[in-house]
Amino acid sequence: MAATASNSGSADGGRKKNDDKDVPPPPPAPLNVPVADSHTHLDMQGGTVTEALAKAAAVGVTTVIQVGCDLAGSRWAAETAAAHDGVWATVALHPNEAPRIVLGDPDGWSRQGARGPGGEAALDAALDEIDALAALEHVRGVGETGLDFFRTGPEGVAAQERSFRRHIAIAKRHGKALVIHDRDAHDDVLRVLAEEGAPELVVFHCFSGDAAMAKICAEAGYYLSFAGNVTFKNAQPLRDALAAAPLDRILVETDAPFLTPVPYRGRPNAPYLIPVTLRAMAAVKGVDEDALATAIAANTARVFQY
Repeated sequence: MAATASNSGSADGGRKKNDDKDVPPPPPAPLNVPVADSHTHLDMQGGTVTEALAKAAAVGVTTVIQVGCDLAGSRWAAETAAAHDGVWATVALHPNEAPRIVLGDPDGWSRQGARGPGGEAALDAALDEIDALAALEHVRGVGETGLDFFRTGPEGVAAQERSFRRHIAIAKRHGKALVIHDRDAHDDVLRVLAEEGAPELVVFHCFSGDAAMAKICAEAGYYLSFAGNVTFKNAQPLRDALAAAPLDRILVETDAPFLTPVPYRGRPNAPYLIPVTLRAMAAVKGVDEDALATAIAANTARVFQY
């Protein structure tokens, strides 16, 4: 549950003890055309799922894709999707989870290469459970998977790639969308997809490439999902990528509780803030807000098959 800012005075001249960083932003004006949040983490947000869904629906965000990042989170995503209308799940081991399992790093997502119980057998066992979860009716995607060379050092690359290749196979076997996490690994992600043969439906979550990569992805038939960081001041290359992306290949997401759009950057993100990002995207694309929402709604339904 998010805390409210303190209004009490103090010995430092009346300055507030807390600023607004923990206060949820106000709800934006509702969208005329309902859309989906194509990538969120309700399990990392404050409040209940029911509250989050109601708050989102009130502003025209009527569907959310709950994304799994490890075994526990993937189980929770599948259970939550089965229990709530308008929620669909994806299941996976996050790229940084794979080396944690193989290297036996108890702290997770480490650059230090800590060793302990683990190994490839442990990773394969975890992936077997992801495979079983991917068969469930309310699970409509496999991800987020991919490669992340920002948090994981060279010692984790082999485990990430092994995991990524297995996720690609799982997505193809079950006919589900592949949801990709790509951080500082553009060329290698594209290489592995080409080597394995990409599933029919591929989404680059929180797309982070430039305009050239956006064109490559679009030509390959991949979908590009844009998050609140498209509004950041230093994100012109990302806006250029959005401008270059075809309208029928664009999704919108929060990646909540992360990547809250401007002017609320640094405060908690949630699905109800999708309209803020979508309106910024419409301005970049030079299209009407309703036209963009209509395209995004159709694209998201096509990708996640609901």
